[in-house]
Amino acid sequence: MEPGKLLDASSDTSSTSKNYKKPHECSECGKSFAGRSLLLTHRKIHVGCGSSQGLEGQKSSPGENSKDLRSPPRLKPYKCDECDLCFGRSSYLLTHQKIHTGEKPYQCLECGTFFREKATLIKHERTHTGEKPYSCGHCGKSFSQKINLCVHEQIHAGIKPHKCLECGKCFTQISSLRSHEKTHRGEKNEKCLECGKCFILKSNLLQHQRLHTGMRPYECSECEKRFLTSSDLRKHQIGHKDEKPFKCGECGKGFLERRKLESHERIHTGEKPFKCVECGMCFSDKYNLARHQRVHTGEKPYRCGECGKCFAQKGYLSVHYKTHTGEKPFQCNECGQFYRTLTTLKKHAKLHTGNKITNV
Repeated sequence: MEPGKLLDASSDTSSTSKNYKKPHECSECGKSFAGRSLLLTHRKIHVGCGSSQGLEGQKSSPGENSKDLRSPPRLKPYKCDECDLCFGRSSYLLTHQKIHTGEKPYQCLECGTFFREKATLIKHERTHTGEKPYSCGHCGKSFSQKINLCVHEQIHAGIKPHKCLECGKCFTQISSLRSHEKTHRGEKNEKCLECGKCFILKSNLLQHQRLHTGMRPYECSECEKRFLTSSDLRKHQIGHKDEKPFKCGECGKGFLERRKLESHERIHTGEKPFKCVECGMCFSDKYNLARHQRVHTGEKPYRCGECGKCFAQKGYLSVHYKTHTGEKPFQCNECGQFYRTLTTLKKHAKLHTGNKITNV
């Protein structure tokens, strides 16, 4: 097969029938793609990003329209009288003019938000319906917007056109590159108004703010336990599959994460390498040290989203939140009375001689 040519259906019928869903094959590496545009994007790996060399000879399967990639620029005869912007179609101009008039004729019946274009309304409505009509031909992942699918497909094509000039790392999206560049400049522009802590990425700030609000949007379908992040949920779900790859050599106990195993092993060794500079108290885990240091600083980063009350520890917030929900999961076996915390139940149990308490 000649370089720069796509595998022709007539030359290999067995290959065509095998890959009928991805008829566009790269002659350099043999990788197949569902669309010609995706193949051309992928070809930049072999011929150099931004170059058109080698792309002109790439052919598609029978029935595909092979246009010249270097078509002349389209004329834009429709001009806006307000700002002098020009458009190729009168419909584009009419849509644009609504920016100046403030007209938003399309309303979402679900939430009442107005939009200038019907297409924008349709995209918005998918946030309510959860519809994701754009599916990736490679992995089956679905998206609510076509542009998100196009960005995702670059992962399969191996295209990362946005390069960091500082370290050479490449990214699929320009927004990812911009966020990465802040790490070189040391920029932390995203500030938490609750505690003043700053972050490079807005997504990290939003995740941090859940500590203050107590919000846990990720729920386990097995046990209904909720988590701050999707990664915490994934780690938790491994526990339901009895997969705990990190085993303690001393007692055989298994853990989902290596750091938790290392922390556990210090129980056997008695090691406490994390020392509080204020009082000299030592801890086996840096997270326990961080929790202890709030005694000295007075920091209370966990805020109740219902009443605004703040707490030094996440567990205290969880207990407090039950005062709003009315939840009382701990029951006395003797008299059937319910309590919000196990501690309160234990105090109550002293009223009954020789009682055993259980967590229901």
